[in-house]
Amino acid sequence: MILLEPFQYGYMTNAMWVSALVGAVCAFLSAYLMLKGWSLIGDALSHSVVPGVAGAYMLGLPFALGAFIAGGLAAGTMLFLSERSGLKIDVIIGLIFTAFFGLGLFMVSLNPMAVSVQTITMGNILAISPGDTVQLVLIGVVSLVVLLAKWKDLLAVFFDETHARSIGLDPGRLRLMFFTLLSLAVVAAMQTVGAFLVIAMVVTPGATAYLLCDRFPRLLVTSVAIGAGTSFAGAYASYFLDGATGGVIVCLQTVLFLLAFVFAPKHGLLAARARSAAVLERPPEAPAE
Repeated sequence: MILLEPFQYGYMTNAMWVSALVGAVCAFLSAYLMLKGWSLIGDALSHSVVPGVAGAYMLGLPFALGAFIAGGLAAGTMLFLSERSGLKIDVIIGLIFTAFFGLGLFMVSLNPMAVSVQTITMGNILAISPGDTVQLVLIGVVSLVVLLAKWKDLLAVFFDETHARSIGLDPGRLRLMFFTLLSLAVVAAMQTVGAFLVIAMVVTPGATAYLLCDRFPRLLVTSVAIGAGTSFAGAYASYFLDGATGGVIVCLQTVLFLLAFVFAPKHGLLAARARSAAVLERPPEAPAE
């Protein structure tokens, strides 16, 4: 049966379930980024790992290690500047994004043959080695376990730091943990969809769930389901479309977002128009005597 054909190939099966795992982790983090308004931090980190990847290739080290070190350094710098400089987060993101990405391009130009820019920017989940697969699985499983254990603490910190401190939580340590997990997720997603499309993996599922849900626990579950489902389906569909797996995954997520934007029961475009029409058609109240 032609619909089951992708499952006959080990590389396709591997790509589908690994993509789903990475998509679930990114979507979990996406819900918190939406809550805090930090969605562009994912974009900054995805470009900030480029010098780490370039350095790892030049030194013969695993590129995931270099990417994580660069991403962690970028995240730590953003966290430090946000707490000490008084600058707005969008300014800090712009500074870190351009500085790290510029450094990465400079390093690539020094030894162009050492680094495949297309591998960094576009990803290639269909050709990852068994060792890379193990790395992605470890990143995904560890990240999900930590997030499931700490999701309430993170919610308290992201929603109200003062309240979090009053109940004995350490906001600084929890933010550092979150940024570390985000850096790991970016490293994993970069192998799935590439550096340029990582931003979609850590923004679109949360944005779609935000339109569909009013309570954060439900938003979290919906976001993870969207991230994992679209990643699995995108990898599956890319076999028949003969297209880039990362591009198909992001296109599926975008289609779901557009459908939610139009048809969401409470926050969709049609629902908003229906409420506006109901207000306009409501008869005016009789003046009080």
